[in-house]
Amino acid sequence: MTLIGLYDLAEKEQIEVEAFALEKREALSVMDSDGQCCIAMDPRRIASAADEKTKLAHELGHCITGAFYSIDSPFDIRQRHENRADKWAIKRLVPEKELEKAVADGYTEIWALADFFGVTEDLMRRAVSWYKFGNLES
Repeated sequence: MTLIGLYDLAEKEQIEVEAFALEKREALSVMDSDGQCCIAMDPRRIASAADEKTKLAHELGHCITGAFYSIDSPFDIRQRHENRADKWAIKRLVPEKELEKAVADGYTEIWALADFFGVTEDLMRRAVSWYKFGNLES
C-alpha cells in the first residue's frame, strides 16, 4: 500500500489525519467516546516519506483494530496494543507473499527490502521477525 493509499483509507474510514506539533511523540492516535478516531502527526518529526508511511500505517492500525490502551487501568498492557497496531501496518505495507517474492528476486538486505517496500528499516526488521519467528522483536 502506498502513502497516498493510506491517506485514502483514512478518509474512507472517516479518520482525521492532522499535522500537529507534539511535545513528546512523533505521531499519535486517539479515539473519542463516540468511537471517532483522529491521528496527529508532527511534520517536524517525520524524517522521510518512508517514515511518514510507517508512522501513518501504525496509527491507522490503532484506529482500525481499536488497539487503544488505558493509562488508568492496571490490567491493560500497552505493548499488546502497540503490537496489534504494528501487525496491522506490517500486513498492509509488507504482505508476506510480496516479501517472499522480493527476497526471491534478490532483495535480501534489510535496507534493500525497506527501500523496495518504502518503509523504515525498523518496520522491515519487525516484519521479517513476525513472518519468520512469529514475534515482533527487531
